Amino acid sequence: KGVAAVRPWIMFTKHLEGWNLQQIIAGLKSAGVEGADLCVRPGYPVTPENAPTELPAAARQFADEGLCIPLITTPGEFTDPSIPYAEPLFHACAEAGVKLVKLGYWQMEPDGYWATVDRCRRKLEGFAKLAEKTGVKAIVHNHSGSTMGLNSCAAMNLVKGFDPAHVGVFADVGHLSIVGEPYAMAFDIVKEYLSAVAFKDLVKQRVIRDGKPQWTIDVWPLGMGFGDFPLVMKILSQIGFEVPISFHCEYSRLPADSVIDQLRMDVRFIRSIVQELSGQQQ
Repeated sequence: KGVAAVRPWIMFTKHLEGWNLQQIIAGLKSAGVEGADLCVRPGYPVTPENAPTELPAAARQFADEGLCIPLITTPGEFTDPSIPYAEPLFHACAEAGVKLVKLGYWQMEPDGYWATVDRCRRKLEGFAKLAEKTGVKAIVHNHSGSTMGLNSCAAMNLVKGFDPAHVGVFADVGHLSIVGEPYAMAFDIVKEYLSAVAFKDLVKQRVIRDGKPQWTIDVWPLGMGFGDFPLVMKILSQIGFEVPISFHCEYSRLPADSVIDQLRMDVRFIRSIVQELSGQQQ
């Protein structure tokens, strides 16, 4: 299939807050992506509560413009399948043709890591039942810091043993560059569960604030941080999976128009890698 088959390319719409769906669609089309990793959170056009009506409507609006919504991102606290909106949200995704739901984030609790893992897995059992009922997969995002799925090994402690048709992993290149395994190992660890890939580029550095040293993690444009995107694209091509690539574009200091401008440059950067690798594969 080659590197060009790693599709679709979509954008995480978190930093288009305040835009309506038509503005989002226009922005995505102008930047050359194929759809959205739609942020379904309070304050956005589609929220967890209005999703039963608004998500299918949004999917139709996107489809009319030649775009797709393969993935939604829920609030960070969406970690329990007993939350009242959980089952209606999964059914809304099924109706809208959305195949993946990114869950929220668990934190280690006072009784320690493995006890927390056991609780997380009990929650995932409930999400797996919703996935089996609706055909919509629940996915765990590896996120650096204190989250329970911070890298590939940690994510696998949560998902291993579940049916990969129902529970998956959302591998994040940026966070793997900070706390992850080497990329070839990281992707091989989760290969059976790999359901989506997040593209962001991070830089971790030591700074002095108020006379005290501390670590900061900042989002940089793709190709300017710690991520090795030529290697990542080569690995994804070798794996041969067709999974969504979500450009995270977490440029929170920029207005929405400028976030789209940066997305356009990020897409151009990845497209140049694809062209180079496609030439090497011929």
